[in-house]
Amino acid sequence: MRIGVLALQGAFNEHIKALRQLGIDSVPVRLPSHLAGLDGLILPGGESTTISKLMLDYGLMDPLQEFGRSGFPMWGTCAGLVLLAEEAVDSSIRTLALMDIQVMRNAFGRQVDSFETPLDIPVLGVEPFPAVFIRAPIIESVGPAVEVLARLPDGPIVAARQGKLLVCAFHPELTDDLRFHRYFLGLVDK
Repeated sequence: MRIGVLALQGAFNEHIKALRQLGIDSVPVRLPSHLAGLDGLILPGGESTTISKLMLDYGLMDPLQEFGRSGFPMWGTCAGLVLLAEEAVDSSIRTLALMDIQVMRNAFGRQVDSFETPLDIPVLGVEPFPAVFIRAPIIESVGPAVEVLARLPDGPIVAARQGKLLVCAFHPELTDDLRFHRYFLGLVDK
């Protein structure tokens, strides 16, 4: 199994490290040619406007859309969630528009409003997941093919899946808990 991590900006090194801890061959993706031979792709957290602009500058937008439309598993964390969404309602950035969700960026406020909370995610087991939210988005609405995987106690959707597309509003790569990475690898393995 070979997993790419979009490495234009953001927490890509942390995802690569987590995958390597699980014994998975992982490579940074910066150019369209880097998608060849991959079994799946992670779009990391970072700054969604910057990543979107760099995807356009490096000619990655169309190849990434084709990668997702061809059925390859993709996982977006935080900014990656925004990039996979059909629409970011509070932004004019170009997204990949692969997943039938509408999102709001920076839903919790500024950097100083970041937080960590134990989150119930039944597909990961009974033990709560240590979810790290940093200038995080939320999913405002989902289409009929989207499965909601997690909500905050007050209701906002923060993790979802549509087929082999997976998103979460938080940063699993910033914790020692590798269950979310394992869950994604299970989608890749199917």
